[in-house]
Amino acid sequence: MNFEKYHALGNDYLVLDPKDGSEFPSEKEIIRICHRNFGLGSDGILWGPFPCDEANFGLRILNPDGSEAEKSGNGLRIFARYLRDQGKVGTEPFSVHTLGGIVTCDVSEDASSISVEMGQVSFRSDVIPVNLEGEAREVLDEAIEVAGHSLQYYAATIGNPHCVIPMEEVSESFVREIGNDLENHPIFPNRTNLQLLQVLDRNNIRIEIWERGAGYTLASGSSSSAAGAVARKIGACDNEITVHMPGGQIELRIDDDFNVTMKGPATRVGAMALDQECL
Repeated sequence: MNFEKYHALGNDYLVLDPKDGSEFPSEKEIIRICHRNFGLGSDGILWGPFPCDEANFGLRILNPDGSEAEKSGNGLRIFARYLRDQGKVGTEPFSVHTLGGIVTCDVSEDASSISVEMGQVSFRSDVIPVNLEGEAREVLDEAIEVAGHSLQYYAATIGNPHCVIPMEEVSESFVREIGNDLENHPIFPNRTNLQLLQVLDRNNIRIEIWERGAGYTLASGSSSSAAGAVARKIGACDNEITVHMPGGQIELRIDDDFNVTMKGPATRVGAMALDQECL
């Protein structure tokens, strides 16, 4: 198998292009390929592009635990950069189909910045989904018990599920402490991504991220989108937000209907060939 490796603010993916004759990898193969010690090492695999009736390109996003993600903002920026590097797109916007919906991407002329129209954030329990008693509702400032802590959370989806916990200060140690238990909390039937959210001012937030199927993560586009939407929902931020993460910054524009446009970089690392012996 031949891969192209990229990272988006330290969140790294391997692109596996079907044009090279590579078949869709099995769950066991995904886990081995992504392993930092026994494989090539990555936060996931992007399998594509492949023909798609609904959009210009089709994409499947694979987590390092072998599961499949509905959407990834960083993965989409990397995929868009790969398409540019392969000469498949220019400076005109193009569409990509994911399990979490169709998005529109736009690569800058020098490929240093990629914008992605991530879609609309929903806070409704029946859309995310979240298992709550009673009728479906927006999941805002709800109580949850996890890893011995009583916390207040907001749930959201932008094609994949998120749990956002506002805090006065956020830390890597705390998101690591509660991340696995919260990801697999029974209230989230499809598991969930987790963001600890610290509002810095009207246009800046800081987040720490636990990514479903991947664990602690330096940066995430969909997590940035969800956390930014929550910051807007609670009235703490305006429509333009810079998200500060351990791996770097992403720029968001969130309109009054919670449609999110994300902008950030993607960096090519190099080409990698996997020996069959690895599997």
